Amino acid sequence: MASTRVKPKRLASSKGRVIRTAKIPTGSAKAVYLNRLTVLWVQNNGVTFNTRGFFARLFRNNTLVSTAFFDNFGVVQFGNVGVLTTSNLTIRIFNTHGVQFRSRSIPAGSEAFAVIG
Repeated sequence: MASTRVKPKRLASSKGRVIRTAKIPTGSAKAVYLNRLTVLWVQNNGVTFNTRGFFARLFRNNTLVSTAFFDNFGVVQFGNVGVLTTSNLTIRIFNTHGVQFRSRSIPAGSEAFAVIG
């Protein structure tokens, strides 16, 4: 039986988790599978939220780096942020009306990140 996707609740208490971290390789051979920073927003059971109309802003030291919209399946990709990330980032997730729902820290060396809850 498939789980249903629901709209996220505002300001849930759970934390995000790093999906994939790696040391930044030296030399020309890089073991990178994704080419842009990808963030998933999922429920506690792993099913993605219905994120129609949500967007995310990415900050580095309180400086706005990028803004991108979620697709309908809980995924946002930041087109101008390459991976592996070289510094700690903060992602803030907003709804259509500009109300902030989540704020999480993404550590350096990440390809992908999951915001849980």
